[in-house]
Amino acid sequence: MRVAQNMFKIIFCTDATEPPVPYSPAHKQQTRARIVECARILFNRHGYENVTIDMVMEAAELTRGGFYNHFDSKEELFAAAVSSFLMGRGAKWRADVGVDATKPTRETAVQMVHGYLSKEHLGDLDGQCPMTALPSDAARSSPEVQAAYQLLLESMVRLFESSLSGPKSKRRQTALSLAALCVGGMVLARTLPDSALAEAVRGAAHNSALALLSAP
Repeated sequence: MRVAQNMFKIIFCTDATEPPVPYSPAHKQQTRARIVECARILFNRHGYENVTIDMVMEAAELTRGGFYNHFDSKEELFAAAVSSFLMGRGAKWRADVGVDATKPTRETAVQMVHGYLSKEHLGDLDGQCPMTALPSDAARSSPEVQAAYQLLLESMVRLFESSLSGPKSKRRQTALSLAALCVGGMVLARTLPDSALAEAVRGAAHNSALALLSAP
């Protein structure tokens, strides 16, 4: 009898105006991170224009309405997806190829070149660096997206620069040249339909970058 009374209270006497229990900040942060990572992968695969909010939320297994609890627009999400690479998928990639940014040496720069200009990186569409996967999209996007893209480049240049020895101006010039070879070589290799030419471009960029690192 008591069980039946309790069930009656639950069904008929609960205050419908009582607000739902809010999610914890940690849960919201995890949900946001899931949306950002799903978006990053979809942007890599299809480009900014061909990805919709519905596609992102479906990939994240969330409802569309939940999107606006985290972002005001798709472009804001795009900026977050680009910037997330540095300490997200990019951090895993650096660890996989043996790049320790906390203890930079010339060998760190060599490993960065080997990893960035590798066949594996070129073939990893979902995991590719946004500088390689999304340069044209970033160029046509908002200042926030372009700032996120620039942050990735500046981080690469800073890693190279701190890995080199010699006068600051020379280290800076070499670091910029290495970054240009890494990103430019991969952008061309990714874009070319002729796989043999794409491989030749990737290989040439790789060898030129290593030659720079071997120069006195």
